[in-house]
Amino acid sequence: MEELTLIGKIAIFALPVIFAITLHEAAHGYVARYFGDMTAAAQGRITLNPLKHIDPIGTVLVPLAILLTSKLLGGGMILFGWAKPVPVNFGNLRRPKQDMLWVAAAGPGMNFVMAVFWALMIQLGHALGSSFASEPLMLMGAAGVFINVILMALNLIPLPPLDGGRIAVSLLPARLAMQFSRLEPYGLFILLGLLFTGVLGIILWPLISLFIGLIALVSGLEPAQLVGLIQVVLS
Repeated sequence: MEELTLIGKIAIFALPVIFAITLHEAAHGYVARYFGDMTAAAQGRITLNPLKHIDPIGTVLVPLAILLTSKLLGGGMILFGWAKPVPVNFGNLRRPKQDMLWVAAAGPGMNFVMAVFWALMIQLGHALGSSFASEPLMLMGAAGVFINVILMALNLIPLPPLDGGRIAVSLLPARLAMQFSRLEPYGLFILLGLLFTGVLGIILWPLISLFIGLIALVSGLEPAQLVGLIQVVLS
């Protein structure tokens, strides 16, 4: 396969990025409603309409800037972004501390499901053989696996307000949970600091490799094939 141009890379990543972020947020709202909080439902945020979730900076500008910078530097940067957070009033949950775990885990869980879906699209592209749609479908599938694995790994970092931070708050004893939750106003700044110092990559790449291997196992792909396709879309 030939190296993708910047325009080609944007075309390959556009749908996977939009749906990865959109369905991640919608999953939070759906599970919150299931456990008793109607805040997201009342604001129309439990929807597959991307326009309800897209943040112009986090969903569009940041991923585009990372793609452009990565292309100029020859790859290696971690692609990520964010959407408008789905509002959840944890106090409305039937068991706020316990149910917080399931609401938080719903986003990464949805990313896992989508990663498997995109891996199966690679299988479909392979089955199409020499069809004109085969290569684009396989490359989009690889982009879909990668962006969903990135979001899953990133959000599982135990740092409020990331999902992993909320899971940690749910699991910690009450006193420790309260102290740990006080990090939330500073979480984004800590995350950006980790990103620009390179520490975030050191934390994430082992998780990403583990999740890619798991997705390959679940979908029936050869790990080397999946990694090779991801390297093509990132190059």
